[in-house]
Amino acid sequence: MPEPSEKNALDIRNLSFGYGHAEVLHNISFQVRPGTVCGLFGPNGSGKTTLFRCCLNFLSPSSGDILMSGEVTTRMSPARLSRLVSYVPQEHRMAFSFPVRDVVRMGRSPRMSGLFRLGRQDEALVEEAMKKTGVLHLAETPCNRLSGGQRQLVLVARALAQNTPLMLLDEPTSALDFQNQLEVWKTLRDIAEHGCAVLVCCHDPNHILWFCDQVVMLKRGEIIRDGRPSEVMTTEMLKQLYGSACIRGELATGMLPVVHPAL
Repeated sequence: MPEPSEKNALDIRNLSFGYGHAEVLHNISFQVRPGTVCGLFGPNGSGKTTLFRCCLNFLSPSSGDILMSGEVTTRMSPARLSRLVSYVPQEHRMAFSFPVRDVVRMGRSPRMSGLFRLGRQDEALVEEAMKKTGVLHLAETPCNRLSGGQRQLVLVARALAQNTPLMLLDEPTSALDFQNQLEVWKTLRDIAEHGCAVLVCCHDPNHILWFCDQVVMLKRGEIIRDGRPSEVMTTEMLKQLYGSACIRGELATGMLPVVHPAL
């Protein structure tokens, strides 16, 4: 995988974190380059969400560094960090009936002037983000009237409007049906092809194989493999992560499921 470089959108170096005496992340190191989709893959409790919280400065690592575009995140102000990374949560229900356009506009808040107004360029980015995610026709629809898949695409649009070189997504398709899962993943691929680095927590090996350029496999807070999905997503690695109970049918022969989406 890529060597540490200021050209990486994300560069995690020897990162460790613990709650009290219980260490959750152990000496984590990997990099994500611009224009790539990287899947963070592993069982529940392997440290994926904790890693995201460290990247977003919600938690302070006990050792190591996280760099975004060559800058150490722990030295950044919240305003600076918000210009380098956007975040899409696993699920977010709107308590108020904001129209889709207003929710996507919220992605521009880190770059608002002191007058709290959006300029023409901001509005153009909001429009473009809705187009790219396929929600422009819903611009005036209240978010609390959307389906789960539509809401998730709106959250991706909001992150896209933030216009950062790195996007983090925490299991963005976990509550969606198959069609909406594919729509979200296709959108992420398009975002990456326009230069953004995308890091996604994911539990589905098919999604990793179909859509990711890189996979970082975590188990009990340690990286056990980091590389191209076609090379590292093997039956043996899945056994190491999940045990032999999950290996049946096609997986028992060393082959992952062969259903492919129409890209």
